[in-house]
Amino acid sequence: MSTTPRPRSLRGLAAVSAALVLTLSACGSDDDETTTGSDGEASYGEISMQYSWIKNEEFAGEFYAYENGYYDEAGFDEVFGISGPDTGVAKLLSGTVQVALSDAASVGAAIAEQDAPLKIIAATFQKNPFTILSLADGADIATPEDLVGKKIGVQDSNASVFAAILNANGIDPDDVEVVPVDFDPTPLMEGEVDGFMAYLTNEAITVENAGYEITNLPYADNGVPYVAETYTVTDEYLAENPDLLEALLVAEIKGWSDTFTEPTDDTVSLIMEYYDKAASENEEGLEAIFGALDPAKTAQGLEAQADLISTPDTEANGLFTITDELKQQTVDSLAAAGWEVSVDELFDTTIIDGIYEEYPELVDYLG
Repeated sequence: MSTTPRPRSLRGLAAVSAALVLTLSACGSDDDETTTGSDGEASYGEISMQYSWIKNEEFAGEFYAYENGYYDEAGFDEVFGISGPDTGVAKLLSGTVQVALSDAASVGAAIAEQDAPLKIIAATFQKNPFTILSLADGADIATPEDLVGKKIGVQDSNASVFAAILNANGIDPDDVEVVPVDFDPTPLMEGEVDGFMAYLTNEAITVENAGYEITNLPYADNGVPYVAETYTVTDEYLAENPDLLEALLVAEIKGWSDTFTEPTDDTVSLIMEYYDKAASENEEGLEAIFGALDPAKTAQGLEAQADLISTPDTEANGLFTITDELKQQTVDSLAAAGWEVSVDELFDTTIIDGIYEEYPELVDYLG
């Protein structure tokens, strides 16, 4: 893809402001109601799903669900995947979309600050994808203690999450110089900062591809683990549509399983096809803003995100499942960032857990 880096996690939180009215409009139209087709199978009509980012490798599983007919098999007339960047929080609360691929920080902040009636019901990324990126022949920030005395480039929207890694590791904020940056890692490459708040699947790859040897300080391994690319819905929609959501998640599991079993070149080609189609339709100004995807970097992104999606826990329990330990780690991470929310306020994994009880064969996503 182009080298334009990606705004992350807290982008769009401004949408969850005091002006946001939390009285929900109807979460779905009549099209969302379950009907029974002539063959006796459930028909769920049309739903809309907000993507957190542009239609790149992060939604490869969704593309396979389209391509291989998993949404059709599940009983959907259409699943509208809407390009981001967007946390989906405001759209969920207004009823504009029914499901959002969001992140624990955005959802947790909305619950903690606005009492938003939202639930995370499953998660694609089991690991927090944030990292403090540095140059190996520069500051070489390999441990949290290495942050002390350094200049760290932090985007304004990510200031709270950066504060969380300091808090989680007992580092006094006065011992670290925060330098405001945007999402372009050029300041790191030009030596203007010692470290740069980045995404493991994006800016870290961009800098490495530019010829630099890099060092990552992943949040997930250094006191701030939380889930991301979360399947998030309103409490009302969850209560009224459990069968629909089960059918959707089954289709999603099948699609994401294909990303682990199909040849990488085939997956990259599929991603390029869906991205190019969105760009040709000028979806969210995609082409003008981001240009063409780079197939080589797309393949690298696929490999990097596989490590965030597939863990020993998912191999044992299935894709999108969230262990009790990870739920607690997630709310603890949010607390470190200043957002107090309980496990029960943030999560309801009844549906995803029930899927694997009913369809245990889906656990084996690695083939």
